[in-house]
Amino acid sequence: MNPLQRGTKQVVFWLLAFFVLLSLYQSIKSVETEVEIPYSDFKEKLKHGVVTEVTMRPDLIHGKYGEGSKVVAFRAYPLPDPELVKEMAAARVSSFKGEPDKTWVTALIINLGWAVLFIALWWVFVFRQVQVGGKQAMSFGKSRAKLSAADKNKKKVTFTDVAGCDEAKEELEEIVQFLKDPAKFQKLGARIPKGVLLYGPPGTGKTLLAKAVAGEAGVPFFSASGSEFVEMFVGVGASRVRDLFEQAKKASPAVIFIDELDAVGRARFAGIGGGHDEREQTLNQILIELDGFDTKEGVILIAATNRPDVLDPALLRPGRFDRHVGVSAPDLKGREAVLKVHAVGKTLGADVDLLVIARRTPGFVGSDLANLINEAALLAARRDKSAVSMHEMEEAIDRVMAGPSRKSRVISEKERKVIAYHESGHTLIAKLLPGTDPVHKVSIIPRGPALGYTLQLPTEDRYLTSKTDIMNRLCVLLGGRCAEELTFTEITTGASDDLSKATAYVRRMVTEFGMSDLGVATFRKAEGEVFLGRDIARDPGYSDNTAQEIDTEVRRILAECQEKTRKLLLDNKTMLERIATRLLEKEVVEAEELDSFFAPPARAAA
Repeated sequence: MNPLQRGTKQVVFWLLAFFVLLSLYQSIKSVETEVEIPYSDFKEKLKHGVVTEVTMRPDLIHGKYGEGSKVVAFRAYPLPDPELVKEMAAARVSSFKGEPDKTWVTALIINLGWAVLFIALWWVFVFRQVQVGGKQAMSFGKSRAKLSAADKNKKKVTFTDVAGCDEAKEELEEIVQFLKDPAKFQKLGARIPKGVLLYGPPGTGKTLLAKAVAGEAGVPFFSASGSEFVEMFVGVGASRVRDLFEQAKKASPAVIFIDELDAVGRARFAGIGGGHDEREQTLNQILIELDGFDTKEGVILIAATNRPDVLDPALLRPGRFDRHVGVSAPDLKGREAVLKVHAVGKTLGADVDLLVIARRTPGFVGSDLANLINEAALLAARRDKSAVSMHEMEEAIDRVMAGPSRKSRVISEKERKVIAYHESGHTLIAKLLPGTDPVHKVSIIPRGPALGYTLQLPTEDRYLTSKTDIMNRLCVLLGGRCAEELTFTEITTGASDDLSKATAYVRRMVTEFGMSDLGVATFRKAEGEVFLGRDIARDPGYSDNTAQEIDTEVRRILAECQEKTRKLLLDNKTMLERIATRLLEKEVVEAEELDSFFAPPARAAA
């Protein structure tokens, strides 16, 4: 049934219900209230000739008496009186007639009719409406996990669809082998992990990995989100957990996947924000189920979370989630592999080099790279191209990193000049300081919230950062502010984000990395203190005097970097103006042109 037919059916149903209720109301309204009187009073009124209408049946007499506006409806229970008809004729009653006797069936229908009508209306208007969308009122305790059964005709997600996390795939390969051939492990006495916890940043492919395990093994896959277990009624979540494991055991071998485990797996009684009865009962039931089933039953629980630090320790001990698999952001090789996976089905031009794209997207996770490929395809389709070229790929990187360009924003010439010098300051400092990431592009076209941006891309993945690297990065961040100050002898609000990042870098240098005159001590709070209750209850671990010293050291390092940046800009002011002038002309300056500015002049041949 299409939506139009469904809508027409509902309109007809509601109109019919309205008219039925209206007719019932009118019939009830038209029924007059009858006054019960003794039979003797009826005979007396009959004698006086005030009775005007009588309807009789063996067990009841009812009618009307009175004149004009004072007509009263009455009823009376009769006595054996053979002369009653003659007396009514003598009293000149205008209308008297008989009425058939009502059987017990008729009386039962009349008495129970209202009750039946009420139940029918309640069923239609309340119970049926609750059932819409699968929200059955009587199935609160049933699991809402989605089942992906092993179907040969349906395309399955396998490890070939997952790239950029080879180590995680190797860890999960054992799970696949166990689901395919459990006897291989059991004959050696090996016990496969009951639970596997996938943790890592958002978008790295944790859910895809879990689906790939089920796809490779060819077993049913039960997937649910942690938030689906938590309801307003206490005990519903625990009931759904029991039902989920029962379904999985019946379909074994099977994989249960719980996404966002931290929704129900947070540490219990963790200050303000803890003590949630429903969530804790659900967590307790998960712990019981993990203890209660044997791995010989062929059920594997896989869970994913972005916040392993907030999980209850009881979940993480051996025997519950035995194996913890980190799924981190892919490196250069991994990014290229992810791009190749997502490029399947896309028409790419001959000039597209996925390795170059991978080099220009450090820090991107799988979802970012998938979005990049899709954005490039959308741009190519918008421009009526037959294939996605490198130009669309480059623009898609800018869209994903900085947001869409806002060419419609009207910026005055004065502000354009300020923005140009600001971005030129970042660019010049980045080119002058050795060891900084190369400048890939500088632009004064507004993108997202930024009025301009300087894009630096590292040449390789880095896992360690030296103090010199951080100091150089601070100078690059302060370059825009110092360039504005030197050129216009005035500062603007455009450097607010740069200053915020610089301050955060310096504070981490002082409090975490031991890169200051305060020595090698760290003044950082312990990991895992993420709940407001614990943060309030515990002191930061250092005195007020130390806090003042930290603030003083932060200001000293920032002042030192600012002075170094000012000196570099003053010594190279001609180059600063050259870059800014070029930016005002073109709005976007690429790396090749910037390199030509700093190339030594070619010597004339002798």
